[in-house]
Amino acid sequence: MALLEVRDLQVSFDTPDGVVRAVRGLSFDVERGKTLAIVGESGSGKSVATQTIAGLTRGALISGSAVFDGTELIGANIDTLRKVRGAQIGMIFQDPLSSLHPYYTVGWQIVEMIQAHDKSTSKSAARKRAAHLLTLVGIPRAESRIDDYPHQFSGGMRQRVMIAMAMALNPALLIADEPTTALDVTVQAQVLMVMRTLQEEFGTAIILITHDLGVVAEMSDDVAVMYAGLVMERASRRTLFYRHHHPYTEGLLASLPAQGRPGERLTPIAGTPPSLIRLPKGCPFAPRCRYAFDKCRTDTPPLSTVFGDEDHQSACWLSPDELVRESQRSASYEREASA
Repeated sequence: MALLEVRDLQVSFDTPDGVVRAVRGLSFDVERGKTLAIVGESGSGKSVATQTIAGLTRGALISGSAVFDGTELIGANIDTLRKVRGAQIGMIFQDPLSSLHPYYTVGWQIVEMIQAHDKSTSKSAARKRAAHLLTLVGIPRAESRIDDYPHQFSGGMRQRVMIAMAMALNPALLIADEPTTALDVTVQAQVLMVMRTLQEEFGTAIILITHDLGVVAEMSDDVAVMYAGLVMERASRRTLFYRHHHPYTEGLLASLPAQGRPGERLTPIAGTPPSLIRLPKGCPFAPRCRYAFDKCRTDTPPLSTVFGDEDHQSACWLSPDELVRESQRSASYEREASA
């Protein structure tokens, strides 16, 4: 049994303009000690899905199941969620400055979280644990910096503080929501190294939410590609990069600078993501897909096994056979060239 099993998760929000269908039938598993990356453009439902699992989307219309270590989280009461959050599921949010309280020292905030979940821990023991955690995540002179305020740290150091806080109680699962956004490349690499080191030390499972495929290549074991609230493709990291099936995944990979030759322009995906209030009929990616044909615009493809690999699934009407798919793509190129 996987540490976290999510099945048919659906999350919607009532708004004055209509119902926003943010997540539409999401299913995935996260194994102990493994990293699942969830990727996709902004608005694809990545953050909403994981926040819902942690019970942080109040007012949303939610259905489906999320079983964490034998406990059903969807519909769980607040006491159950409070016991799970922090102690068993740690979270790193996108903006550490807004996640840390500006009026309290970072040490006080870590100590407060430790004592909130473990009443038997004394303040001095919790403080010692906090200093050790700050040292583990690479903050120099942790014993003195523990009394500094969030604004006295750089962006990368604040993110390290958030990682230390998330790991304070050795959670079984860490949800990292865009943990390297707005950090320069050097600091980004350092933050990822900290996460990987802590995962190796504590055996923590990680859900990594990102739009950066470079981060995915660095950190993940498995990848789920989301678009318009749906999973478009799911596979191991290596399979996704070298043997992907879905045109959306192909578009994301083609937009990477490393994919082109020096001096060439980037290759963006044409168009924009659809409105989650007024979703198109059929495949949500069809209006932007260069391979779309009539069926794509009328019927929504299910997530199905492709290329004969049970661990590789794609929601696309292109053939699940690799040779036939390539023939379909070639025919599309020829139609494009003659148009």
